[in-house]
Amino acid sequence: MSRIGKQPISIPSGLDVSLNGSVLVFKKGNATKELDTKGNVNVEVKDGSITFASKGDDRQSRAYWGTYRALANNIVIGLTAGFTRQLEINGVGYKAAAKGKVLELALGFSHPINYELPEGVEVSVEKNIITIKGSDKQVVGQVAAEVRGFRPPEPYKGKGVKYVEERIIRKAGKTSKK
Repeated sequence: MSRIGKQPISIPSGLDVSLNGSVLVFKKGNATKELDTKGNVNVEVKDGSITFASKGDDRQSRAYWGTYRALANNIVIGLTAGFTRQLEINGVGYKAAAKGKVLELALGFSHPINYELPEGVEVSVEKNIITIKGSDKQVVGQVAAEVRGFRPPEPYKGKGVKYVEERIIRKAGKTSKK
């Protein structure tokens, strides 16, 4: 029994959800998202909630049950509240600037890094904090991981790009023999 899969998803006001065969269609304003379940789960939309049920009793069907429920819930949260990831830049001379759909990073290399933002993602920069916002959880997380990958934090001084909630385990530097 899937503990995640059996929980219904309540549909907030202003969000329209319809079922076309095995495809769930979410609409809010002019934003539309689709979730194709590929017939792996039974989906029911009624009384302001979405419920999922397993097709069979085998391991794969139970896995799809919780997975598709979680994906649908992420779409509902993304269209109503959105997702946010924050990155922190540490280091002398390290800085970032948002210029339209491009994030310009100076991370101690001989050249600036111009990162082209994907569709549906917004970036704002305040001092040394980069805030990435969007309605798709996977895309927001991927953008944050790629930006962090340009200069991951190093363990000696902690210089680099890290998540705000990330804790860097420091190493001791060299010590002299006596």
